[in-house]
Amino acid sequence: MTDPLFSSARAGASLPETNPAPPAPRAADGPDPASAVHPSATQPYVTPLDTLIATVARLRAPGGCPWDADQTHASLVRHLVEETHELIEAIEDGGRDDLLEELGDVLYQVLFHSDLAAHTPEEDFDIQDVAARLTEKMIGRHPHVFGDLTLKTAEEVSAAWDGFKAEEKPGRTSVLDGIPAGMPALALADKVLGRAEKIGLLEPDAGFPLPIASEADLGPLLLAIVASARAQGLDAERALRVAVRDLQSEIRGAEHPADDAFDAGIIALPS
Repeated sequence: MTDPLFSSARAGASLPETNPAPPAPRAADGPDPASAVHPSATQPYVTPLDTLIATVARLRAPGGCPWDADQTHASLVRHLVEETHELIEAIEDGGRDDLLEELGDVLYQVLFHSDLAAHTPEEDFDIQDVAARLTEKMIGRHPHVFGDLTLKTAEEVSAAWDGFKAEEKPGRTSVLDGIPAGMPALALADKVLGRAEKIGLLEPDAGFPLPIASEADLGPLLLAIVASARAQGLDAERALRVAVRDLQSEIRGAEHPADDAFDAGIIALPS
């Protein structure tokens, strides 16, 4: 499916302009039944988002920007990663204008990939299809809002969330399914530990033998571990990723018990 805005831009049409407000009637003008509805009222309203969609299409259309036309989903990955980190920085340290700009940059990546797909025969979907799929998913995952289920607290929603996703993706057989392997090691560790808690392999409230009461305590400790690893020529990112991979093996072993089940040694600090 190809959005009309994409099609018009690729045909060389000029970008849509936001519809101007109808001019105020002059005092001397009497009511005219034949023109009771201003022409602009019968035309679809063009939003700034519509204009941006058409702008992306125009940039990638024949006669547009050569760089944009040469891009692929794969070539854009590093830009998506960079823009995502810039958005995170804006959320954590920026102001309103920073957040506004970086949200726009991430949105641009979504629109860019959608335009690529709209003009790739084996993909053949556009931003409207992306929005429709997301809407369907969000409605399906919120039966307590759009259906008859009653969940009154955020804790109740969290407890039911995995069930909603399981109904949506019945082909998944492990709690590890759906975790992106390319996540940074620290984020991946947090995600995998959470899945280990879900199957009872780790206790959610298990005490840790170090005095960490806040992120202000945790940050310097993590930094000290990385500094120590660096001083000894060790790769902290790779070391954590290997440990997480071992924990994933332990989780799979717990899901499908065998006599030679693997123990990653995550329960306690190494001696």
